[in-house]
This record gives sequence, C-alpha cells and structure tokens, in this order.
Amino acid sequence: MAHQKYLHPRLKIALPLWTLICPVIGLLLLFIIDKDHSGIVDALMGVSLITVVLSAVHHAEVVAHKVGEPYGTLILALAITIIEVSLIVTIMLSEGLQGATLARDTVFAAIMIILTGIIGSCLLLGGYRYKEQLYVKQGVSASLVTLTTISILTLVLPNFTTSKAGPVYSTSQLIFVAIVSLVLYIGFVMVQAGRHRGYFLPKDESSESDDTPSDPPPSPLTTFASLLFLLIALVVVVIMSKKLSPTIEAIVLKLGAPKTLVGIIIASVILLPEGLAALRAAHKNQLQTSLNLALGSALASIGLTIPAVAIVSYFTGFSITLGIDGKSTLLLVLSLFTISISFGAGRTNILQGIVLLVILATYLFTTIVP
Repeated sequence: MAHQKYLHPRLKIALPLWTLICPVIGLLLLFIIDKDHSGIVDALMGVSLITVVLSAVHHAEVVAHKVGEPYGTLILALAITIIEVSLIVTIMLSEGLQGATLARDTVFAAIMIILTGIIGSCLLLGGYRYKEQLYVKQGVSASLVTLTTISILTLVLPNFTTSKAGPVYSTSQLIFVAIVSLVLYIGFVMVQAGRHRGYFLPKDESSESDDTPSDPPPSPLTTFASLLFLLIALVVVVIMSKKLSPTIEAIVLKLGAPKTLVGIIIASVILLPEGLAALRAAHKNQLQTSLNLALGSALASIGLTIPAVAIVSYFTGFSITLGIDGKSTLLLVLSLFTISISFGAGRTNILQGIVLLVILATYLFTTIVP
C-alpha cells in the first residue's frame, strides 16, 4: 500500500490527500444541504458518498497494515459492518413499520453479494491471472461452517417457527437468536485472531507477485490520523446514506422494481470498498486475504446486525421480519453449497468464479423480475 506524503516530513504522516479531503467535503455537504433539495444535489451526495466510502476503506487498510494479518482484515470487516448496522438501525428508527424488512433484505443481499459477487470476482480474476490459487482449507472451512449455521438460524428458521405467525420471531426467540449469533461471531473471532490464527494466514507468504514490493508498516502518527479520519468517514457515510435512502426508494418504486432492491443497493454501496480490497488482494495472488475479507465481512454482517436489530426491536416494540421467501432460501442454500464444494480441494480455478457470478446474476435478475 503506497502512501503519498503531504505533511511535513518530521511528522512522518504519509496519506493520500484525497482520503482526507473527501470525508471533510462530505461533512460540509451534510451541514449545507437542507431537507428540500434537488435531484442534482442528490447526485452530488451520491458521488460524495462513494468517495467517502473509498476513503474509509483506505484508512481501514492503513490501520490493518499496521496491525498485520489476520487482525487487519478483521478491522476492515468490522468497519464495514459498523456502517451497515448504523445505517440499517437509523433507517428503521425513521421509517418504523415500513423498515421492518430492511434488515433482512440488506443482510441477505450482503451475504449473496459477498458469496457470489465478491468471492466469484476474486476467483475469476485470480484464475485468469494465475490459473490456480492456494488457500488454507482449515480457515475457509471454519468460516463457512459458522456462516452456514448463522445464516440458516437467522434467515431461514423464522419461516418454520410457530410461536408467532409469519416469517417473524417472537420476542424471546429473537433475543435467543441474537445471543446465538453473537456467540458464533465472537467464537469465530477468537479462533481467527487467537487459538488458530495460522489457519487464516496466507498459504505462501512469498505468493505476492514480484512486481509488487511489500510496504513497511505506517508510522504511529499515520495510523492515528487514519483511525481519526476513519471514524469521521463512518459518521458521514451513515448520515448521508440516511438522507439518500428516500431518493433511492423513490427511484426503485418509479422503476416498478420490488422494494427489496433497496436492500441490494444499500448493501452494494456498503460493500464496495470491501470488494475492491478483496480484488486487489486476489490480483496480487493473495487469495487467503481476499477470503478473510469476504467471509469475515459476511459473518460480521449477520453476527453484529441481528443483535443490533433485536435490541431496536425490543425497545421500540415493532416486529422485525427476518425470514426470507422460498426463492431466496433456495438461492442462499445453492450459494453456500457451491462455495463449500469450491473450497474443498485446496486450490481454485476460473470456472468456480464463473459459476458463482452466474448465481449472482440469477439472484439480481429474479429480484427485479420475480
């Protein structure tokens, strides 16, 4: 990760200037723009939102580079998930009953985009560039077994419980599933960062391509500056996304598309930096880092979002719809099954990426044309 020095050399702060300017511009826009604004202003805010998200992931990567693997990818996954959780909760609180399905739609969209889109793109790029890529089977297996369990418990099981009608958990069931989700995620983090840390380290430390020299860790002041601007960027993303959500919903309704498309759009914006970071790692033949980013983010997305939504549901009193429909259940099971088979051999190829991207295309198409 190359950094551009812009401050006095004595400070030893090396950060690209755009990563500092974009969050500040976004912050200024939030103070300047009022409630009644035009479509041009919405477009400007949309562009600003993407630049702030990209700067947020850059700062997260700086901090991650300082602490090393697998803590780095863990920090990045947590940063992205904090954005997702904060956005979902703020929109839910503002929309009330109309936001009852937003958490389900966004979490499911995030899982599908990560499993089929991000991982599929990484396998396609890595397979095209290197033919085959290696990874640590134990680490991927630990991630997938946790992800499969937590996905089924939160998104599928509500369709089969009988304490409350519909794809909805009762209060006690929701609290139980929230606790279970948190336990599974914390257990995964303890395995990833502690007891079995080696499972999540690159298969071959020398696998990085020769034309990409490794950078030294950033200085403490650079790390501190990145941490500060990361927090600023997260706040800007959450507030700006909340302001843009009515516009996104209006566009979706005007196109005649199902409202679930809103969840896909939100998840896509949130996961954009994560996807770019994973693709960069795959391009450098560091598939294990890509998988740590993708699968860790999927686990954090459910393991932290569901407890947060459960807390909001408990204190506000309105029900949260978590169960996905039959078509979505089939696609989720197909994605998990395909991923499990793909990562059973210890190495990947381009065909697995193509298959996963076809599943993503099917998910997107059947969402718009149900």
